[in-house]
Amino acid sequence: MMKSKKFKNNNNSQNGHRSKRTKSDKPDPFFDGDSKRRKKFVHDNDEDSIKSSDSDDYEDRDVAAAVEDDGEGNEMFEDENAVEKRKRLADAFLEKMRASLRKEEDEDDEVDERGGKEDGDRDSRVARMLQAQQLEDSGRVRKLIASRVQKPGTTDGFRVLVKHRQSVTSVVLSEDDSKGFSASKDGYIVQWDVDSGKTEAYAWPSEEVLKSHGAKDPQGRAKKRSKHVLALAVSSDGRYLASGGFDRHVHLWDTRTREHIQAFPGHKGPVSCLTFRQGTSELFSGSYDRTIKIWNAEDRSYITTLFGHQSDVLTIDCLRKERLLTVARDRTMHLWKVPEESQLVFRASASSLECCCFINNDEFLSGSDDGSIEHWSVLRKKPLHIVKNAHPSLMIPNKPDDDDDDLPNGDKDDLAEKVCSSVNSWVSSVSVCRGSDLAASGAGNGVVRLWEIESDAKGVRPLYELPLVGYVNSLAFAKSGNFLVAGVGKEPRLGRWGSLPAARHGVVVHQLQLSK
Repeated sequence: MMKSKKFKNNNNSQNGHRSKRTKSDKPDPFFDGDSKRRKKFVHDNDEDSIKSSDSDDYEDRDVAAAVEDDGEGNEMFEDENAVEKRKRLADAFLEKMRASLRKEEDEDDEVDERGGKEDGDRDSRVARMLQAQQLEDSGRVRKLIASRVQKPGTTDGFRVLVKHRQSVTSVVLSEDDSKGFSASKDGYIVQWDVDSGKTEAYAWPSEEVLKSHGAKDPQGRAKKRSKHVLALAVSSDGRYLASGGFDRHVHLWDTRTREHIQAFPGHKGPVSCLTFRQGTSELFSGSYDRTIKIWNAEDRSYITTLFGHQSDVLTIDCLRKERLLTVARDRTMHLWKVPEESQLVFRASASSLECCCFINNDEFLSGSDDGSIEHWSVLRKKPLHIVKNAHPSLMIPNKPDDDDDDLPNGDKDDLAEKVCSSVNSWVSSVSVCRGSDLAASGAGNGVVRLWEIESDAKGVRPLYELPLVGYVNSLAFAKSGNFLVAGVGKEPRLGRWGSLPAARHGVVVHQLQLSK
């Protein structure tokens, strides 16, 4: 078993002074409550190894979210304790599920002569649904979607959904897959409807408003605040959108009004990656200053800083548990066990890791600058499997064939000829359809590749190639696996060391046909 490495917390020294963290000497109840909860977690989990298990609090958060609409009249329950509140929310959640099943039975004409199914049968169905959902969320059960993906036809291809003026750097989807968000190098942040493609732009406020929301003056040589956005993240409840970029701030937006509501200073370098912990308002940010910071979007507060990387942090990912996955230019990938205040370090052999994502709590994928894709497990320091030359370099035409919104699909040999160009073969993005065995990777070689993650860690098997001209800087699967969204551009996400004139800046979507 690999050794765990302790990381330092910096609760007492945000921006170098303790007094700057709070406006008064009175302890913040948020930090006190968090500390007590974490201490209890550590005492209850003394085992050194990481097992695939469930977090204790996510079910309560799901229940609370499910009955959020029924929260009118909450003043009637002000005197109830925590146990009574949990019971009330659980009862409301179960009643909603029963009502949903009754509606389905009525629609399917499955009612018997007494007017409906027995309550016991209905409760059994609810119990099975909850158990199946819990197993999928915990990573113990993997949905088998990859084997159902049908081979794309010659007329199928990526369809342009949103156009940007510069290279798209990040694409994220809401929890229900109905809305998406994208950002580009020119600071343009847009919200769009997946079905209709209708877009709504986010407007940056004035400098005075930004400062009133917590922003600091531009640092370093910069005299004007940069709007260059490198990363986006959306909360599970869909209320908050976080953005980060060259101005070294984490910006928080309200998705309902598309207005800026908070700016978190603290990073000493560009904010390169963001993610929310699923089911919570806990936000993680990674930066070129080699640190990861934790924030609470609901309370608009800073929590702590994680140290361990020796170079720029590039990509970050998190599931429901308080475990964080990061890669940096120091050729390492770190799995942070936040409550235990420790980390596991995985080292790449000869290449620099560029991107990463969780498969489940115990397995994850990474992409490298040598064109390889690695399959990892918490039980081993080295990759379980390495797919070399996953994205062979191609020579892309200098000019697009036409101005049509439909991008061509077919044999990759129809698009380009193979040449030796390592920049275009860098794996710049990887994504896994949540709780399933379907994965995708993107680079600048003209194709997005679909992969099947075989069970019992047997390997990663290639499925299909989806032609797409441009640097694929971001990928996002629908939770159902019905479609894949990609953010593309003429330049890589983190620099301008390559250029593909034939590419178009924008967000594209590919419908995946699944067999029944």
